Amino acid sequence: MNKKDNPRPLRALISWAFFDWANSAYASVIQTFVFASYFTREVAVNETVGTAEWGAAISTAGLCVAIGSPILGAIADEAGHRKRWLSLFVLVCFLSTALLWFIKPSPEYVWPAVILVALGTIASEFTFVFYSSMLPSLAPPSQIGRWSGWGWGMGYAGGTLALTLSLVFFIYNGGIFFTGNDVAELHIRACFVLVAIWLVVFSLPFFLFTPEIPMPHKPMMRAVRDGLNQLMTTFRHIRSYSQIARFLIAYIFYIEGLTTLFAFGGVYAANMFQMSNQDVLIFGICLNVVGGIGAALFAFIDDRIGGKKTILISITGLIITAALALSAHVPTFFWIFGLMMGIWVGPIQASTRSFMSRIAPPDMRTQMFGFLALSGKATAFMGPALVSWATYASGNQRIGMSPIIILLAIGGIALLSVPRDQVKANNHNDDAPDDSKQSDQLSRTIP
Repeated sequence: MNKKDNPRPLRALISWAFFDWANSAYASVIQTFVFASYFTREVAVNETVGTAEWGAAISTAGLCVAIGSPILGAIADEAGHRKRWLSLFVLVCFLSTALLWFIKPSPEYVWPAVILVALGTIASEFTFVFYSSMLPSLAPPSQIGRWSGWGWGMGYAGGTLALTLSLVFFIYNGGIFFTGNDVAELHIRACFVLVAIWLVVFSLPFFLFTPEIPMPHKPMMRAVRDGLNQLMTTFRHIRSYSQIARFLIAYIFYIEGLTTLFAFGGVYAANMFQMSNQDVLIFGICLNVVGGIGAALFAFIDDRIGGKKTILISITGLIITAALALSAHVPTFFWIFGLMMGIWVGPIQASTRSFMSRIAPPDMRTQMFGFLALSGKATAFMGPALVSWATYASGNQRIGMSPIIILLAIGGIALLSVPRDQVKANNHNDDAPDDSKQSDQLSRTIP
């Protein structure tokens, strides 16, 4: 089949992948490293109280995402206009992040900080539901894996660069622009403005060059009613979607292991090897680089062997390298095995998206990605609780981290029972006839 017969919306796909770059700065700078540390150390009364308040904010946001994602997904599948929904949440995320500039290092700013972070986190997670659901309508079926992987790779690259710029220009020794001026932590607060601008500027290619796939549109009230009815129908006939249901059960465990590893990895490194905050930040940057490379490289493997096999291979690799990292007794070996873990993290995340893209019914994709978000957030307490209990019971932080490996193993075993995703050798999606029409319309949309 020649190019004329089957045109590729290359500019649309590149712009789609670039949204990962735009969105990832929030997770790296706000949620994980800079603002999280600033809040617990400078804004809250003390680090113990601050950690509890931060955990409450993130947990509340996660609960809202878990409840809201399937509902919004179902409504969006009926109403159409996914880009409009996405633009709304980008705006919310931008405003809530930019307003963090006004959070000064004083306990009186705790509540505004908690509210703004919760809003930003909810909006950021919602954008990802709509963004990911657009992939199957943009990429040829035989290339879904690579574009999902390239998107994740772009995300890692963007998050790494945003983190590096924050470190060089604003944080390290007061940065370039704020040398000798640490009044009200201006050099730290400037990072939050950087993230807000980053999100808007690098989202522009997506909004300008990734077209809205033609879908039947309904008035909003009717879309809400039909979407909620469709959601209830999905729950009642869940056995009709057994492949998706089994996959979501497996996903609950392996993604819980992955997110818990992220949540406690920095704490473990700092405590076991006396790594400074700057060392932990550098380790995080290096881990992002390796994760992006892994996601990009395994993107081709996903398209050849399918998402299920790619996830299983990656879980196995992650279990082995995590066990080696946790058994390391010198910093050098921890760095080596810790960075090797990053190779497998990206492919797990990217292939999860490609797997869902292949198995979700075409007219329910946003809803199914909403269920994916629900599965990832509904049990977010489980991993941290297990690690905390194991650490307390054993009095040993190495043993305390072992539930992460157990969760990954359970997820991998559960995934074995999930029917594999069908990887199309050609570019015609037999399971989604409507998408073939959409692809024709899409090709005519793009200059």
